[in-house]
Amino acid sequence: MAETEKPLLIKRYASRRLYNTETSDYVTLEDIAEFIRDGREVQIIDLKSGDDLTRQYLLQIVAEHESRGESVLPISVLTDLVRSYTTQATSVVPEFLAASFEMLREGQSAMMENMTKNNPLASMPGMDAMRAQQEAFMKAVTGGIGGLKSGPEREDESKSAAAEAGEDEDLTEIRKQLAELQQKLSKMNK
Repeated sequence: MAETEKPLLIKRYASRRLYNTETSDYVTLEDIAEFIRDGREVQIIDLKSGDDLTRQYLLQIVAEHESRGESVLPISVLTDLVRSYTTQATSVVPEFLAASFEMLREGQSAMMENMTKNNPLASMPGMDAMRAQQEAFMKAVTGGIGGLKSGPEREDESKSAAAEAGEDEDLTEIRKQLAELQQKLSKMNK
């Protein structure tokens, strides 16, 4: 759904109010955070200058959640991020973070698929409710970054056993690469 749609355009007026061009009403930062949690891409543009302010507002949303005690980022990660702005590691950090979050999304989707697919318990009464609870739990734990699909939204689950085995090997390789990247980053920060 979100991949095929163009980003939701939000315009910031001189008064700093944010205007949703789709619904023709004003929105708050929390509204924008909810759009993103629902899997929607958002673009925030300054009406007067045309500058893209998306990054600035996304950082502000993260900062507000962190300041309210909804901490997702450990102090060590925040410290490393600050360090990365002043070191040669700057070019590696964005790619590393993007790859890490992509791995998290893929792992999360695979885990949810494994809970329902090839599981003899999946046909038992109450399992749909339990799966929904697990999805809600995973969304809460990851802050909704996974973009999990459920029910009719779930992709076609008719992959062959050989393809699944290949995916497991790919996941193992990705984990290995992530561990190597983490070691390199920790060496660079010393």
